[in-house]
Amino acid sequence: MDIATPRLDRRSGAELIEFTLALLPFFAMVFVLLNFAWIVFVQATVVRAVRVAVRSGITLTASQMGTGACLTDTVKGIVQQNGLGFLKGPAGLAYIKVNYFLPPAAGATTAATDVSALSSGNAPGNIMRVSVSSYSLKAFLPRIFTWKSAPDSSAFVFTASSADLIEPSRNPPCIGIAP
Repeated sequence: MDIATPRLDRRSGAELIEFTLALLPFFAMVFVLLNFAWIVFVQATVVRAVRVAVRSGITLTASQMGTGACLTDTVKGIVQQNGLGFLKGPAGLAYIKVNYFLPPAAGATTAATDVSALSSGNAPGNIMRVSVSSYSLKAFLPRIFTWKSAPDSSAFVFTASSADLIEPSRNPPCIGIAP
């Protein structure tokens, strides 16, 4: 009888135990990475959608938008189109705000004046700000901080906004209802 044979029999289950002990932390790291990547992806998508809407909105003219379309509604639609479905429908539309501001005079230290309620709010030289406020993103996977407490499934809430000066136009569109 060989001396090495009994030793192999004693260690035959060690690989399974080692694999299990290595697999559990690996899965935990993968789940944390997926959750973090999901949050970053959605936030970057919403930020991009807001930026695209501002860049389009400051250059749109009435002839480019079509009959009966107003600037605020068109810009909100652009945010929804570029939001990859995260801001779809009336629920997503409720998060989107379009505000118009009259910038302060050169050299003044006062804040910009909100002119969103005025029909001339989208005048050239004014500031258009598009924002997605308090967007609530459910966690991809619940977070476990300790074994003594329940998993945390609370939502991640973020805001994205972008602003730029409205460019001069010979045919400015109607403002619509803002914000």
